Amino acid sequence: MSLVFTPPAPVVVPVVGGGSYPVHRIYCVGRNYAEHAVEMGFTGREPPFFFMKPADAIVAVPEGSTGEMSYPTLTNNLHHEIELVVAIGQGGRHIAAADAPAHIWGYAVGLDMTRRDLQGEMKKQGRPWCIGKAFDQSAPIGPIVPKAQTGELLSGAITLAVNGTIRQRGDLKELIWSVNETIEQLSAAWALQPGDLIFTGTPAGVGAVQRGDVMEGAVAGLGSLKVAVV
Repeated sequence: MSLVFTPPAPVVVPVVGGGSYPVHRIYCVGRNYAEHAVEMGFTGREPPFFFMKPADAIVAVPEGSTGEMSYPTLTNNLHHEIELVVAIGQGGRHIAAADAPAHIWGYAVGLDMTRRDLQGEMKKQGRPWCIGKAFDQSAPIGPIVPKAQTGELLSGAITLAVNGTIRQRGDLKELIWSVNETIEQLSAAWALQPGDLIFTGTPAGVGAVQRGDVMEGAVAGLGSLKVAVV
């Protein structure tokens, strides 16, 4: 087969201990911590909902490095959202929650960056808000730690600091929909594949960053992710 142009290189994320994880798709869970749902104007355990980012929205930050993301166009209100990211290693459809751990390859610390003003305007108009979520460099991520090293992550602190000041603080046990329940719900709608990343939701405290700010997020057992806005 003759290609009409040379395709881009695959998007990969470094793996702790060596190697790279090739990214297939990025799924994100909305409003998955109760306090964050409240700060966004919602309450209760609503059915989970999902949005997606393109694989090339990834900004892969090697262990011990400070990554950079450019302040995006069209916005004056860029928000940080720190998240546990789940890396799928075994695909499937209609995966029961009890079987979900066998499909997890590893975990990482990620940021779901959001053009909040654009997202809000699209919501008001009843239109899709991809422009607020799925832009270039909107998914910084640290190295993936194999589940063989961490075990299943069911609890642990998740935090985000900007210029050394903590803004977001929560615990993985506070997820409204657990990782396993999320995989069950996602796999009912899409056939999950090896290489899929799931951003599992953010705790309360989301807020704006500006050029020159340095964000440092962490999840217990996974280390930290440091990203400068340039």
